[in-house]
Amino acid sequence: MTSGVERDGPTKPYKMTFVFPDGEPDIVVDVDPDKLPCQRDGLSGSVLDVALGAGIAVDHACGGVCACSTCHVVVQAGFDSCNESSDREEEELDYAPGLTPNSRLGCQCVPDGSIDVVVKVPSWNRNYVKEAHH
Repeated sequence: MTSGVERDGPTKPYKMTFVFPDGEPDIVVDVDPDKLPCQRDGLSGSVLDVALGAGIAVDHACGGVCACSTCHVVVQAGFDSCNESSDREEEELDYAPGLTPNSRLGCQCVPDGSIDVVVKVPSWNRNYVKEAHH
């Protein structure tokens, strides 16, 4: 755990796979470091940034500024390629349900791209109202 020092983002392309527990198909996103940030919420290259950029709705009540725990995800593979969590992130994670040793806030978790990453999005984290296709 660090006191807020961020690791640099990815320097080469990699894949981030999003796994959903409710029977939804997995979604694989090709992450291109030259196209980061994907949008404006969360740290550049974070799980939340990549998800939202790919049209995957991950709830994030605070707008991705590490002020809540709604974007809680579980990094199932590639955990060691992610930046270390800050004290602030650890404090917010204390409020998240279903914590595991590989729990992270999607807005703060930035993989370095050295290996592919698999992220489980818990069912309580899906904001179905925002997921309607237009």
